[in-house]
Amino acid sequence: MLKKLHKIAALALVGSSLSLSSVNAQTYEANWNSLDKRVTPQWWQDAKFGIFIHWGPYSVPAYAPVDEEEGVYEKYAEHYLTKLMQGKTSYVNYQKKYYGENSTYDDFIPMFKAEFFNPDRWADLFKKSGAGYVVLTSKHHDGFALWPSKETKGRNSVDAGPKRDIAQELTDAVQKTGLKMGFYYSLLEWANPLYTGGDMEKWTTQYMLPQMKDLVTRYKPEVIFSDGEWDYNSKELKSELFLQWLYNDSPVKNSVVVNDRWGKETRSKHGGYYTTEYDLIGDTVNTRRIEHPWEESRGIGTSYGYSQFERLEHYSSTKQLIDLLIDKVSNGGNLLLNVGPKANGLIPVIMEERLLDMGKWLKVNGEAIYGTKAWAKRPAKMKENNVFYTQKGKDLYVLCTAWPKGNLTVPGVKSASKVNLLGADAKVNFSAKSGNLSIVAPAINPGNMPSEHAWVFKISNFN
Repeated sequence: MLKKLHKIAALALVGSSLSLSSVNAQTYEANWNSLDKRVTPQWWQDAKFGIFIHWGPYSVPAYAPVDEEEGVYEKYAEHYLTKLMQGKTSYVNYQKKYYGENSTYDDFIPMFKAEFFNPDRWADLFKKSGAGYVVLTSKHHDGFALWPSKETKGRNSVDAGPKRDIAQELTDAVQKTGLKMGFYYSLLEWANPLYTGGDMEKWTTQYMLPQMKDLVTRYKPEVIFSDGEWDYNSKELKSELFLQWLYNDSPVKNSVVVNDRWGKETRSKHGGYYTTEYDLIGDTVNTRRIEHPWEESRGIGTSYGYSQFERLEHYSSTKQLIDLLIDKVSNGGNLLLNVGPKANGLIPVIMEERLLDMGKWLKVNGEAIYGTKAWAKRPAKMKENNVFYTQKGKDLYVLCTAWPKGNLTVPGVKSASKVNLLGADAKVNFSAKSGNLSIVAPAINPGNMPSEHAWVFKISNFN
């Protein structure tokens, strides 16, 4: 009888499990109405900070006119090929002077040797930076792939240049550290006749879709950062068909995170998380609150790809980068910060230093970043007041990018059980009055300061 009861209980559990999985199961259709119902996986929303990597043949000339008074996009060294194709004078002159009168962009491929590329060192640096995920440019707009793609035979990192499967090596190294691995992929190619010919049926079915599926099935990325969507709409690019396969049938269907760049009409409207780039959405500076999972991406300097002509003044300081992370996270976003390695595989020391500095700050203050959300009652002018807010459960974090002068008033907080300064043992006095919480900043000096650049007060069990 006892065995029979155990059997019945087991069957009941199985039935319950099957019922639960059928409830949770979701089959997506190839249309935005269906695809947009997919929730952005929680791991990405909790991670908050990721590392972007732009690396390819464009890292050889490593050129962009950093001192010219031009727009943000004009300073991108990874756009070298299209500037040559457009006949832009500064690029054409640079190419002829340093690489020869009759030289071409593809002459850079054998020079892109990656001879000092050490994926374990890269992954170790990214782990120490405090990032939760890494996104590598698998193929930029120049069409050169960092894996042995049969669609780009002869123009990939295994057939030419490094003669290495960069995507596989970095994926293995990154995953060993416990970080999530993802890929950037360009939907366009400036010099591919199949694309420039305008036959999107051939481009998508014979080239782009098979290539994207190959990337996913080989390496199982947990982030896909699509780009180059501005020439055609998502129907022409068959983006909905790809995402239907990705969400229903791919090996990463439950965990993969995607962005919003799937057609010229989709940014900030369709796909997964929304994207800003140097605070731009397309050509427009974003000034509004985004009530949707979103991410800001930018370089540590003015370019994503390595630009050897950038000077110290072109790089964000550690202070600026930490303030940037705080600003984005307190407004509900993630930060995807880019490094541009040299063609030989070495990450510039200034970029390494910036990442290690961010990791040092996050080691003390990460509690106020990871797994948080924007405080619904946050003031409109956080940046102007150098005071930002994040929330995690019943705790509110007050992130100060400048040390408070006098008492710190937190509007709308009626009570709390405790206030402490992250990383410090100093007692923090506080009081509640007239619906606001007043925090008395403790005496801090260089000898007992818990971190540099920004400081966090944790308000426990606030109301």
